[in-house]
Amino acid sequence: MEISMSKVHQTTYKGIFQHPIAHNLQWHDVRSMLDALAEVTEEHNGNLKYTRHGEVLVLHPPKHKDLSDTKELMQIRHFLERSSVPELADPNEDGTHLLVVINHREARIYKTELRDSVPEDIIPYDPDGTRRHLHNLNDNVKGQPELKSFYEAIAQSLKDAEQILIFGSSTGASSSMDYLVNELEQNHPDISKKVMGAIVVNEQHMTENQLLAQARAFYEANNK
Repeated sequence: MEISMSKVHQTTYKGIFQHPIAHNLQWHDVRSMLDALAEVTEEHNGNLKYTRHGEVLVLHPPKHKDLSDTKELMQIRHFLERSSVPELADPNEDGTHLLVVINHREARIYKTELRDSVPEDIIPYDPDGTRRHLHNLNDNVKGQPELKSFYEAIAQSLKDAEQILIFGSSTGASSSMDYLVNELEQNHPDISKKVMGAIVVNEQHMTENQLLAQARAFYEANNK
């Protein structure tokens, strides 16, 4: 079906995947967003049946204006994740959408268009073999060749991307995600312009498929 996502739809879509769970989503906005993304059938009992890429979601419209049922919100989130499966892309084709999942020990870079995407794994230079955390992000980078080379290697792997999405587990002075964003802005402005978002996720409790599904959902919502 032809998909048309308005600004309101995009905001609602992002709210569905918000961490912690959003409690101010309006049912009217959620229904409008789902109507734009999926085929909808109103059943005789009043339920709404949504079908998208072979996945099915059945909802009973709430009596209140807001969507306050956490269980139902999670059902919608899982439906969007499961059904957000793009067609296979040519790995040699320009226009790669990349996902960077970064923490203090490594960065994993995925091509989100490819199913069963195998990430490029980048780890900091580790001369003593300790695989220590790179937690001292406020120090002078020039005095930390392992830190500088780590972020430079990530930048080189991102240079051919069309769009970039970054997932990290924290923000602020100790955040490797924020540090990467700042490094790109300062030293690789051409790459920095391709960064579509930097989002905090609980990556330690998410599978690889869940990370990729959320990234594909983000790109789908922001490229309409």
